[in-house]
Amino acid sequence: MALSFAVDAFAVATSTAIATPAFRKRDALKIGAWFGAFQFVMPLLGWLLATGMSQYIEAFDHFIAFGLLAFIGGKMVWGSFDKTCETGSADLSARRLCLLAIATSIDAMAGGVSIAIDSAAGRFDITTRPYIDIMLACCVIGVVAFALSYVGGVLGKRLGCLFQKRAELVGGLVLIAIGLKILIEHLFF
Repeated sequence: MALSFAVDAFAVATSTAIATPAFRKRDALKIGAWFGAFQFVMPLLGWLLATGMSQYIEAFDHFIAFGLLAFIGGKMVWGSFDKTCETGSADLSARRLCLLAIATSIDAMAGGVSIAIDSAAGRFDITTRPYIDIMLACCVIGVVAFALSYVGGVLGKRLGCLFQKRAELVGGLVLIAIGLKILIEHLFF
């Protein structure tokens, strides 16, 4: 479960690093920390909200993820036609990283809802230690997301050197593609 949730975070971290001029390992740690923290919190939040709201969360989570990723990706695509390659500082503001972290962790919230529903249906036996087990699951999910996001950032930095001219265009298109993947998976599968 942790790996499946972290795949989107890995791809977004990679594309962000590709599209960010002067990306550093410190920036990869920053992305990893944001994505790991949100991947930790969102399943817990989903688990806590699952008692009466699961059908509402699952009904629209994919639209929120798609909207956020399409918006950020669209801005990157638009910006790629507006300027030449820069060597300035990266746009790794807290606002942008927060939006990306939310977009890549909404499926983890739905996963927390799923854990709560499955445990209530008897598929998991967490009745004796429900808080410990959900915290362990959230810790594993958060650590895996941090690690893969960091690796994605470092990998994207190296790829960015190869594709600097159109890196922002490629990164934006990747974010839009991830948003479409999330939307299609939830609508058709």
